[in-house]
Amino acid sequence: MNWKILGTMIAIAAFVVQVQAHHSFSMFDKDKTIALSGTVKEYEWSNPHCWLHITVADPATGKNVAWAFEMGSITQIAAQGFKVDTVKVGDKVTVTGHPLKDGSHGGQFETVKLPDGRTLKNAVDPGPDVPKP
Repeated sequence: MNWKILGTMIAIAAFVVQVQAHHSFSMFDKDKTIALSGTVKEYEWSNPHCWLHITVADPATGKNVAWAFEMGSITQIAAQGFKVDTVKVGDKVTVTGHPLKDGSHGGQFETVKLPDGRTLKNAVDPGPDVPKP
């Protein structure tokens, strides 16, 4: 194989991996912060982003509504004090975050108050309402 072709193929592959590994956070409204108390439905300890799913009672209808909060990577949230078992299904938590601009039930994670009283924060981008540690 020609070295020039091989070099071009490697450069293209590196670019594609970088594009796939990053996405924009423009879907979140950084000017707003919401706080929701609910029950942990699922905690996804996975890359490229971890997720915290909670069930919240809708004050208007009384029905349960599922919310999903996007977190950082495993490495990022581990540096913030999270472990694979930090939250468990059924835990009562309070989560703050920047909501999705489209109004759907999701957001960018900022803090979580755990059942033991500790609060863990997003140290990567704590937003305007959350002081950096």
